Amino acid sequence: MFSLLKAYKEKDPSVKSYLEILLLLPGPKAIFFHMIGHFFYKIRLYFIARLISEFSRFLTGIEIHPGAKIGKNLVIDHGLGVVIGETSVIGSDCLIYHGVTLGGVAADPSGRRHPMLGSRVTVGAGAKILGAINLGDDVKVGAGAVVISNCPAGVTMVGMPAKIKS
Repeated sequence: MFSLLKAYKEKDPSVKSYLEILLLLPGPKAIFFHMIGHFFYKIRLYFIARLISEFSRFLTGIEIHPGAKIGKNLVIDHGLGVVIGETSVIGSDCLIYHGVTLGGVAADPSGRRHPMLGSRVTVGAGAKILGAINLGDDVKVGAGAVVISNCPAGVTMVGMPAKIKS
């Protein structure tokens, strides 16, 4: 948990103290509740998992399905309106701004419907990443972009539909 607090302190210049992160920011609360809900999801107590998820959404304005898999040190900056779907996978040390959707479309043959983000991915405010697509490590997604296809590592995606910025 301390590494998450440290990540917030490093990535959000408005934060003045660890106490502020713990008590006042919605992102760490949402991640904390997701960890509890995800535990219940893994042991197939789906109703309890969803109940915890709903309480977290009410409290924080951030909706993370308990089935989503989240790596260490995810920073959700501001957070209001963030939606992370059931089969989403997020790597370590990612940064997601407010209004971001990791949304689903029809399942691929593996049953996945949501995106998979590599490590150190940054997703700008209002961006939509849709479907069972993969974003490589160190990808940056511009604010308002709509990503509907796979992205190789290290690129910046902008536009609607998003394309690699050259």
